Amino acid sequence: MKAHDMREMTLEELEAHHDSVIDELINLKIKLSLRQLDNPMRVHSLRRDVARAKTVLREKRTGAMPGETPGASKAAE
Repeated sequence: MKAHDMREMTLEELEAHHDSVIDELINLKIKLSLRQLDNPMRVHSLRRDVARAKTVLREKRTGAMPGETPGASKAAE
């Protein structure tokens, strides 16, 4: 899922999406360790989805603008 799609979600929807991606990632890691995974690149894409979700969650919780560096507004003061 793209970051701009995640930014349109509510906080509750985004948290639920984050939790479901984490669960899927755990299941895929287990299958990967048992050599039962058909597409190992799926783990890579899910890890990036988790990072995107965490970033958007942080932006929503702190009220930061997308792409804004954390602490950048404090440095300007």
